[in-house]
Amino acid sequence: MNAKNLFQLLILAALWGASFLFIRVGVTDFGVAPLMALRVGIGAAFLAIVLIARRPLRQSATILRTRAFPLLVVGILNSAAPFCLFAYAELTLSAGVTSVINASTPLWGALVGFLWLRDRLSALRTLGLVIGFLGVLMLVWDQIAAPNGTPATPLTTALAAGAALGATLLYGIAANYTKRHLTGVDALTVATGTMTGATIVLLPLAVIYWPAAPISLHAWGAVIALGVACTGVAYMLFFHLIAVAGPARAITVTFVIPIFGILWGALFLGEGVSPGMLEGCGVILVGTALATGVIKRLPWLGTRRADT
Repeated sequence: MNAKNLFQLLILAALWGASFLFIRVGVTDFGVAPLMALRVGIGAAFLAIVLIARRPLRQSATILRTRAFPLLVVGILNSAAPFCLFAYAELTLSAGVTSVINASTPLWGALVGFLWLRDRLSALRTLGLVIGFLGVLMLVWDQIAAPNGTPATPLTTALAAGAALGATLLYGIAANYTKRHLTGVDALTVATGTMTGATIVLLPLAVIYWPAAPISLHAWGAVIALGVACTGVAYMLFFHLIAVAGPARAITVTFVIPIFGILWGALFLGEGVSPGMLEGCGVILVGTALATGVIKRLPWLGTRRADT
């Protein structure tokens, strides 16, 4: 990965890390479903414009029509449901904590791939899963012992952490479902179709639960930033990195997102950063690096690779 691609990866991580900040700002005024419906709706419109500009409308429409059901399923699993779960979690947890929990997504991807698609897990990757989930437990315990977000009971904090972890599980299922049912469909079409499907699913809920109280300008700014920058622009950057650097290198953005999530939360929301939070983050990232094969061997195991 050259310097230009590395810079783009950092921008992508900063945008996706900022999404947790904007969710935290917007969810109190909008509520869970309206906020996420607007996010995916704005993102879908942005991506549709780019898709139409890049290829003939008839070609894109044919692909979207013939793959409508799997695109809808991925839209629910990869956008509608996990976005709502993260928004619910951020009613209690800080933006930094939820961004760290998000880093466990590749752990679920590896585990679901092993259980569903029979992808092989080496001893080193299995060790990574154990270490990664141990890090999640450390992080959740730190939040229960000393809540860093809105004052809450241990049960409320545990439920919020469970919701965030459930969102990452859905991401893992969605990744494997995509691999099985949407292989061969280009990433831009998948993103446009899934965001459109997520919008269709969330729109009725947004209408039902639209807040009665006036919505602040800060909340409106947050949802616009979520839809345009953290969804539309971020997806475009991600697709570009996949094309020029390959998926394995592009996915390393997972390791950088928590840094920006914690940074933005501390700078703009005054969120505290406890030693336990940093320790949990470090353990999760080490486990994820092992489980995904980024770390291919350990010095005391000689040259043994993570994928053997």
